Amino acid sequence: MNNSMEFVRKMPLPQEIKRDYPATAEMQAVKEARDREISDVLTGKDSRLLLIIGPCSADREDAVLDYMNRLAEVARQVKDRLLVVPRVYTNKPRTKGVGYKGMLHQPDPEKKEDMLAGIIAIRQLHMRVIRETGLTCAEEMLYPANFSYLSDLLGYVAVGARSVENQEHRLVASGLGIAVGMKNPTAGDITVMMNSIAAAQSAQEFIYRNWEVRTSGNPLAHAILRGYVDSFGRSHPNYHYENLRNLLKLYQESDLSNPAVIVDTNHNNSGKEYLEQIRICKDVMHSRSLNPEISVLVKGLMVESYLEDGAQKVGGGVYGQSITDPCLGWEKSRDLILRLADSV
Repeated sequence: MNNSMEFVRKMPLPQEIKRDYPATAEMQAVKEARDREISDVLTGKDSRLLLIIGPCSADREDAVLDYMNRLAEVARQVKDRLLVVPRVYTNKPRTKGVGYKGMLHQPDPEKKEDMLAGIIAIRQLHMRVIRETGLTCAEEMLYPANFSYLSDLLGYVAVGARSVENQEHRLVASGLGIAVGMKNPTAGDITVMMNSIAAAQSAQEFIYRNWEVRTSGNPLAHAILRGYVDSFGRSHPNYHYENLRNLLKLYQESDLSNPAVIVDTNHNNSGKEYLEQIRICKDVMHSRSLNPEISVLVKGLMVESYLEDGAQKVGGGVYGQSITDPCLGWEKSRDLILRLADSV
């Protein structure tokens, strides 16, 4: 029988990587405090708005850290109204499975894939962000088995639109111990997302990294609305007032705890027109102002933002410009953060 899968090398265990690149006691204290803050926002104990903001994909350490240090300065200015969680997404899902898949695969986007170097690079990047800014970050859980390499560093995890129907993602999400957002699927069926939240909030037993494991469920699992694509490939938003009311109704009819939603202002909500994110933020904040129940339901916003407006191809040479989806540049992002703080 032919086997077309080549076994390149055995990867280190997460505990081996954590031993060689350990989180300091100071980092652990930052994470514990930040975990509590994020939990308090999602459960309504803290009235601040959660803002998950940063590059579509963390493609190079120098530019990402430059962005994060700028973001931390603004986050301190608005900390009484906004809880800022940086996006440091090092895994990039690809619709066709080809192209740049993130720093995990390629620490240098212009060189070949190197998964071992990638695991080390993403851990070091997250450690540097915590050390330099005092902020823990959000990641997308594209590969559930890899979560353990970063489990002592992350503050927030998103399950993407292509993964939210996957059994393994749902079960692993039930045992993460931190906030996890479940996006609606690309086709837009909100009940799929709600079922995913139910699975993540429930106690589960399954096999994980060659262990039989048991979880107690994750009460911080919640919804992320990111728009959808119809059968003709056209983008449609799902952040409008009517969409939020419908989601609220589904929550009220369910047995789910902590009703909460984060609105992703890019992807199909914006039709990948990155400048629309500014208007969409304003629209969602207006919806919150119209209805106290919607104000309680909408816990935050997700924005794709980097140092320079737009996007470029790999090797384009523009420092701090996305090589995946187009992002808001820094000046526009800073202005948006300050305006959002004023509207909370």
